[in-house]
Amino acid sequence: MLEELAEYWWLLMVRGVLAILFGLVAWIWPGMTVLVLLILFGAYALVDGAFAVLSAMRSEPSQSRTFLYVMGGAGIVLGIVTLVWPKETGLVLLLLIAWWAVITGILEIVAGIGLSRQGLSGTLYMVTGAISVIFGILLFIWPASGALAVIWIIGLFSIMFGIAMVAGSLRLRALDRAPVTR
Repeated sequence: MLEELAEYWWLLMVRGVLAILFGLVAWIWPGMTVLVLLILFGAYALVDGAFAVLSAMRSEPSQSRTFLYVMGGAGIVLGIVTLVWPKETGLVLLLLIAWWAVITGILEIVAGIGLSRQGLSGTLYMVTGAISVIFGILLFIWPASGALAVIWIIGLFSIMFGIAMVAGSLRLRALDRAPVTR
């Protein structure tokens, strides 16, 4: 499984870079309308989900592959719903984002634990998972704290998540380029 993940390290890199760019846009233009942010988030969730599904399709059948399918499917559905009904999804989207972050985070923590049980380092998966869970819980606790605060939290989450994804992709890239010793 690790060989397949390492071979497609660049998919994780693309996901990470998109997350960082999305976070920076949220910070640079916090006064942009919620509608534009919702559309940007919908596009991000759709692309991120598609890359997760593509990663799953390219890997061998395993428990981690199932997690990628579930995570990717959730992102695709959330992205489509957001793009189809951006005005109607304000508070609902906030709650969907919170659920998405918690579920994705739990799945990433489980995947990291699974990698650790196989003798591999699952630390970055567990870190991104913990960041996702904390972000989701904060959104549940303060759903009406104001659009600006939510934009800053979303930006921070996206940047932290993206950095962790880029770091993970670089680690996988190094594994892909390492000589095979069997």
